[in-house]
Amino acid sequence: MTIKIKKSVKPIKYEFAINKLEDILEQIKKNKSNELIWILEHEDVYTAGTSFNNNDILDKSINIIKTNRGGKITHHGPGQLIFYFVIDLNKRGKNIKKLITAIEKTIIDTLKDYNIDSFADRKNIGIWHEQKSGKINKIAAIGIKVKKWIAYHGFALNISNNLDVYKKIIPCGITDRGVTNLNKIKKQNYKNIENNLIKNFLLNIKS
Repeated sequence: MTIKIKKSVKPIKYEFAINKLEDILEQIKKNKSNELIWILEHEDVYTAGTSFNNNDILDKSINIIKTNRGGKITHHGPGQLIFYFVIDLNKRGKNIKKLITAIEKTIIDTLKDYNIDSFADRKNIGIWHEQKSGKINKIAAIGIKVKKWIAYHGFALNISNNLDVYKKIIPCGITDRGVTNLNKIKKQNYKNIENNLIKNFLLNIKS
């Protein structure tokens, strides 16, 4: 089966998107649907993965949606590109580590196209950028869930999102690093970056 590519123009509610991904996962299990890549933006929302800690919430007045993806607490909102997928690992050697490596390589390769250096860190999952001062900031968060060897959720790449929202939480439970976005690193046109991400992801999950 081919991978269907979907791009949403208007911001999508978090719960709606996750329900849709889970519906497609069930259809794939029954061989009734293609795999999916879905590019979108979310409305403002804080989400907590399966390993989150209440101490990571600095502002107790915020609403948190608990989710079944891996990882801790993060924020999604306008200016952040969400790259969701539903990918059948039964057809890809049932290798979760290989999928995570493919995601990391996809983001790193894509940012290289824009002359931005970034790196993965297995102790602190995600993609990171080091400033000239030596400070390390997160540029992309990764969180996946696997059911019956079908992987879903994906990653979020910060492009022009409001960074102040992260002051209310300890993003991903990491205290000694910050969060940044592409506009802050380098002001340039990122309009078609989703096409580069899709192209690189398709290449990386084949290899």
